[in-house]
Amino acid sequence: MRTAICSGSFDPITLGHLDVIRRAASCFDRLWVCVSPNAEKSHPMFSPEEKLRLVRAAIAELPNVAAELWPGLLADFAREHGACAIVRGVRNVTDFDVEYQMALINRGICPGLETMLLPASGEYQHFSSSMAREMIRYRQPLENYLPASIIPLVREMTEKEGGSHRGQ
Repeated sequence: MRTAICSGSFDPITLGHLDVIRRAASCFDRLWVCVSPNAEKSHPMFSPEEKLRLVRAAIAELPNVAAELWPGLLADFAREHGACAIVRGVRNVTDFDVEYQMALINRGICPGLETMLLPASGEYQHFSSSMAREMIRYRQPLENYLPASIIPLVREMTEKEGGSHRGQ
C-alpha cells in the first residue's frame, strides 16, 4: 500500500488545500492529512482541535483520506505512518523555494521519503489561509474560498463567545 502525507497548518482549510488533497488522494492508496502547528504563524484563528475538526469535515467524502494532529517533525509522522511521500501544493516560485528546502531537510531526516510538489490549479492559485481568515473576520461570503461542508462550522466557531474568537 502506497501512503502519502499532505501537511499544513490549515488555519482554515481552503478550497485550494482540498484541491491538492483530492489530487494527491487519486495518486495513492492512503493519504494522511497532517494538521501541524506552524511556529512562524503566531496568531492562529483556530485551535489545533478546531483545525482538525474542519479538515475532517472537508475530507469526509474521500474514502482513502484521514486526518490527524501532529506537533512534531513531519518526517517522524511519515515514518510512523509508513508514508513514502509528502505531497505539497505550490502556488508560485516562492512556495517552490520553501518546499524544495523542506524536501531536502525531510529527506535528510528520513532517507527515501520523497516530496511531490503539485502546482496549484489556476482557480486556486491566489488562495491562502490568510486571505480566508480575512474573509471570515469581515463576515464575507465564504463559498468561493472554503469547502461548503465547513462553512457552518467556521461560522459556529468564530461566532461563539460573542465574536471574541482568537485572531479577530
